[in-house]
Amino acid sequence: MIYVIELLAPVGSKEALVAAIEGGADAIYLGGKMFGARHYAPNFTDDELAEAVRFAHLRGVLVFVTVNTLLDDSELSALVDYLRHLYDIGVDAIIVQDLGVAVVAKKVVPNLPLHASTQMTAHNLEGVNFLADLGFERVVLARELPLTDIEYICKNSSVEIETFIHGALCISYSGQCLMSSMIGGRSGNRGRCAQPCRLPYTLVDASGNDVLSQADAGEYLLSPKDFNTIEILPKLIEAGVASFKIEGRMKRPEYVAVVVDAYRRAIERYLEKRDNYGVSQQDKKDLAQIFNRDFTTAHLYGKNGRNMMSDRRPNNRGVRVGRVLSYQAAGKIAVIKLDEPLAIGDIIEFWVKVGGRVNVTVRAMTVNGSPVTEAQANTAVAISVSSPVRDNDRVFKVFDAKLMERARAYFGRAEAVRRIPVDVTVTVEEGKPMVISLQDSEGFTGQAQTAFIAEKALKRPLTPDTIAKQIERMGTTIFSLTNLDCSIQGEVMVPISEINDARRRAVEQLEAARLAKFDRPELPKDKAIGALVPQVRTTSPGKKPELVVNVDAVDKLKVAVDSGADIIMFGGECFGKRALSAEEYQNAAAYVRQHGRKIVFNTPRLVQQSQIPEIKENVFLFNEIKPDAISVGNIGTLQMLKEFTTIPLHGDYPLNIYNSVTAKYFSDLGLASLTFSPELNFAQVEELAAKKLAPVECLVHGYLTLMISDYCMPGSFLGGQDIKNCDQACLRGQYWIKDRMNELFPIATDQFCRMHILNAKELSMLPHIPRLMRAGLSRLRFEAKYSSIKEVARITRLYRELIDQGERHPLILQDKTASAEHEHITRGHYFRGVL
Repeated sequence: MIYVIELLAPVGSKEALVAAIEGGADAIYLGGKMFGARHYAPNFTDDELAEAVRFAHLRGVLVFVTVNTLLDDSELSALVDYLRHLYDIGVDAIIVQDLGVAVVAKKVVPNLPLHASTQMTAHNLEGVNFLADLGFERVVLARELPLTDIEYICKNSSVEIETFIHGALCISYSGQCLMSSMIGGRSGNRGRCAQPCRLPYTLVDASGNDVLSQADAGEYLLSPKDFNTIEILPKLIEAGVASFKIEGRMKRPEYVAVVVDAYRRAIERYLEKRDNYGVSQQDKKDLAQIFNRDFTTAHLYGKNGRNMMSDRRPNNRGVRVGRVLSYQAAGKIAVIKLDEPLAIGDIIEFWVKVGGRVNVTVRAMTVNGSPVTEAQANTAVAISVSSPVRDNDRVFKVFDAKLMERARAYFGRAEAVRRIPVDVTVTVEEGKPMVISLQDSEGFTGQAQTAFIAEKALKRPLTPDTIAKQIERMGTTIFSLTNLDCSIQGEVMVPISEINDARRRAVEQLEAARLAKFDRPELPKDKAIGALVPQVRTTSPGKKPELVVNVDAVDKLKVAVDSGADIIMFGGECFGKRALSAEEYQNAAAYVRQHGRKIVFNTPRLVQQSQIPEIKENVFLFNEIKPDAISVGNIGTLQMLKEFTTIPLHGDYPLNIYNSVTAKYFSDLGLASLTFSPELNFAQVEELAAKKLAPVECLVHGYLTLMISDYCMPGSFLGGQDIKNCDQACLRGQYWIKDRMNELFPIATDQFCRMHILNAKELSMLPHIPRLMRAGLSRLRFEAKYSSIKEVARITRLYRELIDQGERHPLILQDKTASAEHEHITRGHYFRGVL
């Protein structure tokens, strides 16, 4: 079988651009100054982007630009101009998270290919098919998928599939994480993730006890190891993956050079040897040395639990080079028995049993009392240290001077590392200009002739050697001379300067020919996107918003109905880790209808391929019960339900509806109602709610899920040694993670063994119900799955009264809504918004 394999490299700076291409990337992805999910990388100005595209295209490398953040309505005009700029400079594709951005791009730059970001949370074939129908040419799958799912999707998809193969991992499903946003206002969906997963936490029980104090666990309980697939790369190739993506736009260019080079050679090795594929020990060491938090294959072979976590260290751990044999306190000298070579300029770190880490740059060292610049494995080397260390402490090399020097050669010199071979033909005869013709390995040509007419030589006629010396002078170009064919008629003379000038112009022609294949037709001048934006309603909705309560148990449903809820959302992920039965769905619907209310059945926000049959069974059950609507939280489920039911569909907040174009798209698609993103502020909500859309709702109360993960912390550390046979520790009690500020974030697990980390503070908009009512929202929603039955009744009743009485309610009139709230509440993003 012939495999089409693209190695896709990260570029966060100009140096990384060169490193990626010279290292052997087939394509690169990078961000501009706007709308990119790595806001804190250096990124590229518009002019720098144009230069980067030209640099890459000359070398036959494709360029994909990240436009993968959620956009606000106020940014749509800038988006249009930006997309047109990307089209004009020849960008090969844009990587998109926001469906509204995709809709705009299809209108204003229809010939610019769309790639779906992993932030879209595409994690099943149905989700891929949804994006294919919208016009995406490639989908980047969620990093949580097992290899079997990846292969199934590749074999059955009509579009290219891209997967990550190396680099940092998110612990939450990408596009579904609100932790950075809710804790510090820096939204991962807006490209400003503060990486709270790399901070220390403690797992505590209801009494506040550290339940891992005896479990030999570190404190970085949300920090995954780094992804590394170089040893199993053939499996991904044979699965049918089209593009292999390296994570790392925030990484230094040396990292990019080493990782790209290693995977480039690994791919070539597989294509050459197939059954005899192997990875050298040196490549493994280099990948670990350049950066690692230890390595994992993540979820490719199922859930790994604790084995995929770097709970002792959230940053680069380096490579172990030995242990301390002895420490001389008088001179602060440590003697290390080496497992690996050590050289002057390396940086090492002692993992001290008492006292943390001691970091040392090796400036001098001795072996048997003699100074050396390098020491080999199995030798004892003495070096000075800044702080005391202890016998038997482990020593790690976190900076390898020689490896860094080798890596810098990929981007730190003028001449190209990887050159394009060219054949050159030179013809010259008296009375005619010299003609220089170039043809590269792909068949592109360039030709130029001298302005000077060749004359009869009086002293030194041209020879093939003379011409070769000038033609070979391609040092700063991307070309290298492979063959030179000289046709010299008679004894003629052409000035050296003329030969050099003609060679330079021939090279320019060849470069122009190579770039011409990327040319596109000009865009029309019309930039209007008015048809994509919903119109403002001419009249405000007259009726009060309906009160929605979202629960996962029949007893909570009953008290919510009895306390005044208009609509019950029921099911989906159940925080008791128990799937609801058909009887419970039937009883829930019956109770709601007996009381003249509406019911919406939830579907899970995440549905991996193996879970689809179960979801289909539920949908067939829903078709019998006929709820008022079915709620969907991901595009795969939406694609599936469009085929299997005629019941109205509700678009839930995990769809990340952040602007009016996205909202209109889902409304036009036929969704009967929508929930806005909880990252919107009050002004944004009011602006969107004033548009002609399907009925819209906002979350106004409850403990919101900040992370949803296939990694279960209680199960991984307390559920036994084998996560695949977990003893369900999560059901033995309640757990929280405690951060550095002593905030407690509840942990809930569902029937799919996924972990939900909830906000430490409960969202409450009780004092602001009158303003929410004036905004024109159709529904206000209480997320009650984590609340007790007593709290479900109390909070539902409060909101019922406030909606019914508005500003006439005693709590509003007397400004005493605080008396109905506890101290650990938040207004979410309604008043602060997100960066």
